[in-house]
Amino acid sequence: MFLALLVSLAFWYGTLPRVAVHYPKEGKQELHYIWNTQHRIDKGEILPGQSTADIGHVFPDKDFFMMFDWWSDKGFQRCINITPRWGATTEINLDSTGRIDTDKTPPDVVARLKQCEGERDPFRP
Repeated sequence: MFLALLVSLAFWYGTLPRVAVHYPKEGKQELHYIWNTQHRIDKGEILPGQSTADIGHVFPDKDFFMMFDWWSDKGFQRCINITPRWGATTEINLDSTGRIDTDKTPPDVVARLKQCEGERDPFRP
């Protein structure tokens, strides 16, 4: 019975879709962020060289969403909707100015990112 529980927990942990956002050491300022994973809110800050991550749902329904908002004290603000992949980690890389670095973020990941409605384009200045 214990072994079955342990295997179930390992399966659950291994299959959760994860999203990680990496901010390079060359970053110019502290960034503030909000993860909104189907109304589960997490707030924090990342400094240059740090990362932040959140997990999605194992069995997302048709209403599932995952959003990442980030901004600096110097005035820029960005927001993306993310479609994570089941059983995988979605790796998003920012550049030193806080925009999504399309040279370091895989094309299949970029294709699963959408600009939040009414927000500035997260890929451009």
